[in-house]
Amino acid sequence: MKGPYSDKVMEHFSSPHNVGELDDADGVGEVGNPACGDIMKMYIKVEDDVIVDTRFKTFGCGAAIATSSMATDLIKGKSVEEALQVTNKAVAEALGGLPKQKLHCSVLAEEAIQAAIDDYLKKTTGKGLDLKQSSHDHHHDHEPEGDDE
Repeated sequence: MKGPYSDKVMEHFSSPHNVGELDDADGVGEVGNPACGDIMKMYIKVEDDVIVDTRFKTFGCGAAIATSSMATDLIKGKSVEEALQVTNKAVAEALGGLPKQKLHCSVLAEEAIQAAIDDYLKKTTGKGLDLKQSSHDHHHDHEPEGDDE
C-alpha cells in the first residue's frame, strides 16, 4: 500500500525513529489538530543548548507518524536555535515530499518542535517563545486550520 507516499515516508512510518517518552525531558510539547485527529507529543533533552535526545508519541495517520519521526531526526544534535529553523517544508522535503492533503502533518511536526522548545525555554529562562507570532510565514502551502488554544 504505497500510494502517494515516497519510500522515505513509508520507511519512517514502518520503522519510526525516536519513538517513546523521555522521563527526564527538559521540554515537552504537545500539538494537535482536532479536525484531522492527529496529536503529536515531542520530548527534548537539552545539554549546553544542544538537543542531545528527542522522542515523540504521535496519535495519527501514517504521514503524522513519519513527519514526527523525521522531525526528531532533524533536530537531534542541533542547537536549540538551529532546531527552531526547522520548517514544515524542510520536514516534507527530507521525507521526499508529501501529498498536498498531508502537508498539515509536517506543519504539526514543526509546531511540535517549537512547542517542546517553548516549554524548555519557559523552564530554564522563565520566558518562552512568542508562538503566536512565530516564524509561520511559510504556511502558504496548506489551508489554514482552526487553532482553538
